[in-house]
Amino acid sequence: MPSLNKVTPQVAVLSQTEHRVSLALTITADLDYFRGHFPDAPILAGVVQLDWAVKYAQQYLGFGPQVQDLEVLKFQVVTTPNMTVNLTLERNAKGKCVFSYQSDKGQHASGRIVFCE
Repeated sequence: MPSLNKVTPQVAVLSQTEHRVSLALTITADLDYFRGHFPDAPILAGVVQLDWAVKYAQQYLGFGPQVQDLEVLKFQVVTTPNMTVNLTLERNAKGKCVFSYQSDKGQHASGRIVFCE
């Protein structure tokens, strides 16, 4: 029986090293996050994009379970249903996670996540 709640995009790893991963996220219209979020012009909320960046940084780069701080958080281009965006996550020299979402429409979001040590 299919799940009634769909909260994650389809994910494909484009490239991965010890300190960097690039993921293709296919964001389908049936994600729960689009329900009621501007029904005539649905967009993916920034908090969801941030949540995914945290989740995939933990999963693919081994960051810890808790976030301490967010730095230079920017949302530039809205993300809409049926898009594929590339999420790049990188552990920088200071141990912070630098992330960015991009597609053929431009840069959607970017920032730095500071995880607790």
